Amino acid sequence: MKISRFSKVIITVSVVGWIFIGLLLVDAVSINASNTNNQGNIYQKIKLFNEVLFKLQENYVEDIDVGALIDAAITGMLDNTDPHTVYFTPDEYENFSSSTKGEFGGLGISIDKKGDYITVVSPIEGTPAYLLGIQAGDKIIKVDDENVIGISTDEVIKKMRGDKGTKVTLTILRPGVENELEFEIIRDIIKIESIPYAFKLDNGVGYIRIRQFNANTTRELREKLDELEAQDIRGLLIDLRYNPGGLLNEAVDTVNEFIGKGKRVVFTKGRIDAANIEYITQYNRMRSGYPVVVLINEASASASEIFAGSLQDWDRGLVVGKTSFGKGSVQRLFRLSDGNGLKVTTAKYYINSGRCIHKELNDKLFKDERIRNGSITEEELVELQEDADQEHLKEIFYTENGRIVYGGGGINPDIEIEQSRITPFGVELRRNNAFFDFSVEYMLEHEQDITSDFAISDETFHKFLDFVRNEGIEYETSELDSTMTWIKNELAYNIVSRKFGLEEGYRVLIKEDIQLQEALILFDRFSSLEEMFAYASEMKVAEKK
Repeated sequence: MKISRFSKVIITVSVVGWIFIGLLLVDAVSINASNTNNQGNIYQKIKLFNEVLFKLQENYVEDIDVGALIDAAITGMLDNTDPHTVYFTPDEYENFSSSTKGEFGGLGISIDKKGDYITVVSPIEGTPAYLLGIQAGDKIIKVDDENVIGISTDEVIKKMRGDKGTKVTLTILRPGVENELEFEIIRDIIKIESIPYAFKLDNGVGYIRIRQFNANTTRELREKLDELEAQDIRGLLIDLRYNPGGLLNEAVDTVNEFIGKGKRVVFTKGRIDAANIEYITQYNRMRSGYPVVVLINEASASASEIFAGSLQDWDRGLVVGKTSFGKGSVQRLFRLSDGNGLKVTTAKYYINSGRCIHKELNDKLFKDERIRNGSITEEELVELQEDADQEHLKEIFYTENGRIVYGGGGINPDIEIEQSRITPFGVELRRNNAFFDFSVEYMLEHEQDITSDFAISDETFHKFLDFVRNEGIEYETSELDSTMTWIKNELAYNIVSRKFGLEEGYRVLIKEDIQLQEALILFDRFSSLEEMFAYASEMKVAEKK
């Protein structure tokens, strides 16, 4: 039985009454006792709620599944809160509460429900979905030709998961792309390493990529830092791009490595006293002797924003890249009866300078009816984002040493660095798995010739183009001018990864990572953080003129 939006609202009202009466009878919860008039009004509404429910149950034309109505009503009730306050079925609760354990089966994508669409938050590096070119922002509309618009996150996860080696086809809508895109992906066991890459670059700078903050992040970071410092690095670049966050205590303890003991990293503020907490570093540890640069982008969220913003607040790291996502609300997980669960937003995060990292625009967009029905244009989205960015710059705060930083949503970088975009031809090559398929064939014939510094020759490049044409992928000759270097690098990355492993392949891949390469130039231009801070200040002054 389909429940209309109007019915959903009515049922929501009745179920709230049931829930509220239950709380009164079982737990003796007070209802703002200081406000007698308001309390009396609530009692009247409770009576109305129950009256509506029982009238429906007694008189509706068809038999009613009361349990289904209650579940729908609770979900409808939560529609009037923020998008992070969520009601879980037992399966959804178990999936969510186990999501930080570090290993699971599937495709390798972090997803969230935005309106009626299951949307990719970020692909996980090195996984099947990442290698095929699934991108943040992709909306999943079909799984194996079955429409999943409007279906719960839990149901879509069940459809996407399966045994290792089996295939699943995702059909997606991508912002800026008119036609639907179809990806055939082979499932694998997804093991989540918090720090997949850590090595010394040719220019003497240490590089650490933190993928997410899970239970092992602090331990992994300490080990990697010890190894890099033993190699006498002259600087450290910490890459937090596409890091969706994770465990708060791990973010605090990793910040501890750079600012020392007894420093406030983050505090939370909510409506109830229990939600107001300060998080102070507790270990007598502090790395020093080299400048630190932190690289973020629009998909850096939550704990990664706390890490980046805290190093910025304590003047221990220069933050570069693009303004981060702005996920700064705190959720508490409650187990309910029958195995159900409730995730409730109880507070917001504030880092030491007093900045709230939560971007209210994100919550508004998640609730925007135009997002739900797909009627919003890319131009309207850009305009909304630009307005939010301007509001963001109006809130001025200060670091420990008096540098100006900005609040109001997300972490604003000290130096903004753009990332290059993949061309439509490049998107097609990734979507059709062309790099992977060609590299498999190439390895069969040339594996003995491949070295760690392997590069794609013109001859191999043209063989790849022949392969692409045979696969039915069309392109204009003019498109090759802007993509040739990128294509060669992608091919080399795929081939080297298969011969020497993902880390060696990643060393190849970042050669064409324009955002990362520009960040590394800072270490060649400046030998200390103070010089970098001065340069960043000069750039901001110049931008205002």
